[in-house]
Amino acid sequence: MRTAAEPVEVRRPSAVRALTTLLAVTAAATVVVELLNYWYAPEQEFGLAVRTGWAMLRSLGFLILIGHVKQGRAVAKPFGLILAVTTVFAVGRLVVPRAGVPPLPGLLGFGALTALCVAVVALLYRSDAVGGHLVRHRKGLVVEGGVISWREVVPKRPPVTGWLLTARVAAFTYSPLMLVPALIATGSILDGRISAVPAVLFWFAAGIAVSYAVLFCTAFLMRDRPWARKLLVVITLATLAVDLPLCWWLLGLDGLIRDGAPLLTAALLTLYSLHRTTRPTPTLTPSPPPPSPR
Repeated sequence: MRTAAEPVEVRRPSAVRALTTLLAVTAAATVVVELLNYWYAPEQEFGLAVRTGWAMLRSLGFLILIGHVKQGRAVAKPFGLILAVTTVFAVGRLVVPRAGVPPLPGLLGFGALTALCVAVVALLYRSDAVGGHLVRHRKGLVVEGGVISWREVVPKRPPVTGWLLTARVAAFTYSPLMLVPALIATGSILDGRISAVPAVLFWFAAGIAVSYAVLFCTAFLMRDRPWARKLLVVITLATLAVDLPLCWWLLGLDGLIRDGAPLLTAALLTLYSLHRTTRPTPTLTPSPPPPSPR
């Protein structure tokens, strides 16, 4: 018999439970596919090991996303979109070898993982039950009436659109997407290319600086400051101007495709999200009143 003081467990919608199961399967599939690609790779070099390790870290991202979904956090949608897109790119750049035809197990694994990521995005953005569930904010300490409680904290800033959250989450991927190829470029230094030391150090410094710049900019972006939108565009273009030439110079055309394409995708998604949030709302011009009869 349930007493009045006993908390009542609210059962999540079936679509939300299906999404959490799908995310767990995707996290496991990410690890399996990456290990499979590394096993069948003709050359198990330093760069491939770094890219494989970075791609496998996305399984941790899917586990974090499961927590956001269970808590009903609104940030789960843009976080899931960015995670799914970058996972497909991270796995796709490892399936294709430098020369020859990709192995069949790698292609099958890539196809299965791509289908899982598409299903995750479809549930996040196409399911009304999931959309109605992901509406909560983070929890924190709230002091009210001399009583301290741990509950949902409603932000004081005005409500933001989903596209603005997507731009914020996409911009946060700039720094890791710069630091991973910079780490791969250290392999050229170990091979005796001493002249690349200043460029690699600058690459690392730029990646760290971008993280702080994005953190500062998006704090005001969430408060809908017009100058923050322009600043984020400048940061995005500057990030591409630094990362893409360094990828081409230190990692070659193969590195430009494998490591530059994910950053370019995140940058385009950020710019498109900002464009969607600044689209003018069409207004109806009232028609002039009819002339009065004389």
